[in-house]
Amino acid sequence: MAAITAAMVGELRAKTDAPMMECKKALTEAEGDMARAEEILRVKLGSKASKASSRVTAEGVVSAYISGGVGALVEVNCETDFVTKNDDFIALANTVAKLVAENNPADVAALSALPLDGKTVDEVRAALIGKIGENMSIRRFKRFETAAKLTSYLHGTRIGVMVEFDGADEQVGKDVAMHIAAMKPVSLSSDQVPADLIEKERNVAALKAAEDAEKAKAEGKTPQSAEIVAKRVDGSVQKFLKEVSLFNQAFVKNDKQTVEQMLKATNSSVKSFTMFVVGEGIEKKQDDFAAEVAAQVAAAKQA
Repeated sequence: MAAITAAMVGELRAKTDAPMMECKKALTEAEGDMARAEEILRVKLGSKASKASSRVTAEGVVSAYISGGVGALVEVNCETDFVTKNDDFIALANTVAKLVAENNPADVAALSALPLDGKTVDEVRAALIGKIGENMSIRRFKRFETAAKLTSYLHGTRIGVMVEFDGADEQVGKDVAMHIAAMKPVSLSSDQVPADLIEKERNVAALKAAEDAEKAKAEGKTPQSAEIVAKRVDGSVQKFLKEVSLFNQAFVKNDKQTVEQMLKATNSSVKSFTMFVVGEGIEKKQDDFAAEVAAQVAAAKQA
């Protein structure tokens, strides 16, 4: 059997970017044949990626890219918070954001088919899954192209905001982006709040009114009239609309004025925004602490 040297392992790792132990195993199996070892790794890494693909990816990072009036916000997911600090994973997210801005793909499938370093984005993603040992997915993106201005704000890597705005003061755009990350509005104005959210809030307010009516009866009191109840429900909905619409929110840097008032005072305007929160809406698998530590140790060894 051919002797497997550290130099051979290093050469194979440089060619494939696979973990050192995987390279050594492949060379041993190939009896030192470098070309055959590369083929063995392709099969193994592909299998590894396939096995990982069914696992939930509720962690990840948000990345932003802006060049002039073109920009993109992207969420790329993984399984554990440990991997969100991996340089290769972060680099992939940053590259994907740039590709979205420059190529304007129609959806994630089109983005995944774009060329990247002689491969497709999806092939690069699959290779990184094989290298790190965790499932990864490009979840969503938003591309901007405007004659106005763009700015972004990343709160760590978990919350990302991109704002399309107009105004002489660049700081205004940055302040609005930070405000959005902190206060998490769902729309610019009240009339843009999605109907399903309004209906949900109305149902909650109606349920609360019904509970209050039952409590009043139990205490021998006269429940409020249907007209008053209806006004209470409407009041709750109107309060909700102000709380979740950007222009109506109290500005975080000066709660004496709303965001809309601040924009008027600075002769600025906000045309649109997008905010991504990592894993929002994804049901995360609950692991016990020991299992999570074991998974992180395994990922560290692979990296």
